[in-house]
Amino acid sequence: MGIPTLLIGLAVLFVLIFVGRMVSTSDPKKLAKLVRTIGGFASFALAALLAVRGQFILAVPVAFFGAGLLGWIATPASWTARTQRTTGQVSRVRAAFVEMELDHDSGEMRGRVLKGKYENVPLDALDPPALLTLRDEFDAESRALLEAYLDRRTPGWRENVEEDMSAGSREPPRHGPMTEEEAHQILGLEAGATDADIKRAHRSLMKKLHPDQGGSTYLAARVNEAKETLLRRHH
Repeated sequence: MGIPTLLIGLAVLFVLIFVGRMVSTSDPKKLAKLVRTIGGFASFALAALLAVRGQFILAVPVAFFGAGLLGWIATPASWTARTQRTTGQVSRVRAAFVEMELDHDSGEMRGRVLKGKYENVPLDALDPPALLTLRDEFDAESRALLEAYLDRRTPGWRENVEEDMSAGSREPPRHGPMTEEEAHQILGLEAGATDADIKRAHRSLMKKLHPDQGGSTYLAARVNEAKETLLRRHH
């Protein structure tokens, strides 16, 4: 009678899972959670029955399965979700005269002019002489963003500029503290991101922007500030 009982128990379990999937498609979160809870306790009941009958080899994996349904232990699917890197994230940094975007996946930097005769023109559409002319017209923060773009697009451009560029390596003056909305945009995150999301986005960006990796001192400083701004809200 041990084997028939086991088969009946497994059949009931699979029915519960099947019904749970059907219900979850019709009413998303709450019913799906309820069915997982029922399935989890049903699994524990089945595991207890198997244990009483001395079938410990089967009881242990069934109990672990139930614990996974209840969220008491991490499942292989959750391990995969934790290790996968989120794709499609874009960081945005805005100044008075220019807005810049950085694609987290490719490291590609792009931007557009916000004011002046090239208003709304993408930076990619302008040649280096035009960009250098804009640089002379920008304020300090906008100029720092444009220089970060030029460093990516034309790495040797500084050698062709006659003036002393030593001041360009310092963070330009900023007005007021960074807002949480701005920090989320810089890290490419949605509102409500967890501390783990913030730290992960920060690490990913710093690999592409850190000065030691040929990146921008200014953008690296903004990324650090965004991380500190968002983490500070929890303390």
